[in-house]
Amino acid sequence: MTMKRRFTVLTLGALVIAAVVGIYYMPQAQQARQTQSGSRGSQRASGAQTERVPVLATPAKTADVPVYLDGVGTAKALNTVTVRPQVDGKLIKVAFVEGQDVEKGFVLAKIDPVTYQAAYDQTVAKKAQDEAQLANAKLDLERYTRLAVTNAVNKQQLDTQKAMVAQLTAQVQLDQAAIDSARATLSYTDVIAPIAGRTGIRQIDEGNIVHASDAGGIVILTQLRPISIFFSLPQQNLPNLNKGFAEGPLPVDALGADGKTVLDRGRVVVIDNQVDQTTGTVKIKGEFPNDNLQLWPGQFVNVRVLMDTLRQVVVVPTAAIQRGPNGQFVYVVKDDKTVTVRPVTLAQQDDVQSVVATGLQAGEQVVTTGFARLTEGAPVSVTSAQDAGQLAPADRASAAPRAAPPETNPQDTTRGNRTGEKGRRNQGAARPPAINP
Repeated sequence: MTMKRRFTVLTLGALVIAAVVGIYYMPQAQQARQTQSGSRGSQRASGAQTERVPVLATPAKTADVPVYLDGVGTAKALNTVTVRPQVDGKLIKVAFVEGQDVEKGFVLAKIDPVTYQAAYDQTVAKKAQDEAQLANAKLDLERYTRLAVTNAVNKQQLDTQKAMVAQLTAQVQLDQAAIDSARATLSYTDVIAPIAGRTGIRQIDEGNIVHASDAGGIVILTQLRPISIFFSLPQQNLPNLNKGFAEGPLPVDALGADGKTVLDRGRVVVIDNQVDQTTGTVKIKGEFPNDNLQLWPGQFVNVRVLMDTLRQVVVVPTAAIQRGPNGQFVYVVKDDKTVTVRPVTLAQQDDVQSVVATGLQAGEQVVTTGFARLTEGAPVSVTSAQDAGQLAPADRASAAPRAAPPETNPQDTTRGNRTGEKGRRNQGAARPPAINP
């Protein structure tokens, strides 16, 4: 065998031995790496199982809770008057400013009184004339009476004089009635406010001829203090309304557009004596002082009637109430910082708080935020709602748990470079949101 062929055989043999050794040791290396990777995965899984769920919780409290009946009503002026002239004539003066608050008896306008003053003077003069004739007739009656005693005049003349005195007396009384009528007509030239209220837009200007038959009048006067609100409630509430109204005045609140701001507080004054059959509701009238003029005639207003007050009941935030197939429940935080599902029944609920009738005691902490990852017996990390509200936004963001970054193989430099380039290209893109407890 030549030297070259021997070298070739040795080389081939070495390659075969290396291949056999590689095939033998490669499964063991892969199994070791898989075992190491599995141990890391089990550690992460066990860590995930023991990780506490961040939640917000607040203790249940006892409080007095009012019971309201809600409705929608319309504000209406307690009194509305269209001020019209009572006599015809020229309007010589308008004494009010549009939108002015006036008292009862305030002179709003004045009509030319010349002709009515003349008529009044005539009646006064006519009465004076008749009174003079009456005085003379009474003197003649006295003379006839004395002469009749001595039979100087006959009885007929005496009776005629008595009738004359009676006639003139009646005439004087008639003149007095005419004076009173003329005085009243003259007073109508001053257009006065029949009620205290606020003037509206003037309907006529100075210099125009006004008539008692004018439909528009001079101005519309409305009484704003106090003011009334008419609203309706379902007929099912009528027994409770009548019972409460019999015990005393029912308080009623007028609310703003947000349904929370109290514009004014008043009382129920009238419950209508019949139910509207078309709507199944009963009409109610409430009266409000309206000192700050927050209510205006024609305004739509949300109202609530205080029917009762629940004394020292257990209340929780409405956000804590959850609903499931078996009804309503809450997550209660136990002393060992785990949660348990507690079925509850509610006596009353609104957007802010709920009254718990059974299933919860005062002082027990209930979860209000962070329900997504909760199960029976899950460990939790509790933050009170008050503390969460006092944290700054940056502090809340730093306190929130973040997802762990994916593990990378340090030997896979090609994948690392590609990931880095992709991360640089996606700078400014939205990151996954942090978990909000």
